[in-house]
Amino acid sequence: MIRLEYFTPADFTQLISWITDPKLLMNWSGSLFSFPLTEDKLAWYLADTNDPATSDALIYKAIETKTGEVVGHISLGGISRKNSAARISRVLVGNSTARRRGICQGIMKAVLRIGFEELGLHRIDLGVYDFNTAAIRCYGKAGMQQEGLSRDILKYEDEYWSLIEMSMLDHEWHALQGT
Repeated sequence: MIRLEYFTPADFTQLISWITDPKLLMNWSGSLFSFPLTEDKLAWYLADTNDPATSDALIYKAIETKTGEVVGHISLGGISRKNSAARISRVLVGNSTARRRGICQGIMKAVLRIGFEELGLHRIDLGVYDFNTAAIRCYGKAGMQQEGLSRDILKYEDEYWSLIEMSMLDHEWHALQGT
């Protein structure tokens, strides 16, 4: 099981240690950051976040409840109270040994629960690069629906990356929960 807690400066070193190369950083953050990831960049990223009443972004570390180990990271940003919507981004299962154990699904379900049940959102969406088949599979298992494809949206070195858009609506979440 996964529990989300707010990401703080105390978590910077661990996240930096997970981002080992420029391609992984680009896959995780798009063009938000440049390699290498640093504490100064993360301090900027964390500024004005994590107040559920006023912030437009909530940034979390993911903790495996059985072991207490921090196993990942996720952000719920672009929070629009007017439109009752938000966007999931920067999803990362940090340690490669934690992959293929349902950690990603646990992280996704935890952030969806916060968005739909605590914040009362109507819509939550995300974008995932089309080559990231493990993430696409994870998001689908968590209940996200594919909406479309933005072709060649980002250039990394000499190649273009396309982005699959996925979303979930509140009634879909509640149906999955049986509520």
